[in-house]
Amino acid sequence: MPKRKKFTMTQEQLDTIMAACKPVPMIMLQCGGPRSPQENVNFAWQSLGKELGFKCDTVQPSGSDQKTFTAEIIEENSDA
Repeated sequence: MPKRKKFTMTQEQLDTIMAACKPVPMIMLQCGGPRSPQENVNFAWQSLGKELGFKCDTVQPSGSDQKTFTAEIIEENSDA
């Protein structure tokens, strides 16, 4: 079973996640402009996961505050 760990992000990291949630004007999406809000949020979680060492698709709120969550840790291959 994968190991879960409690993580706490900084205010700056939370601000990045929240900024990624902002809507993108529809005309920009139709013109091949920036990614959709969902794509932006997914990318922000992927970046944070790489930085802190967790699998971005396993994040769950911890219930204490917005900065604290649990996720499965990325385990290094021990075969090497």
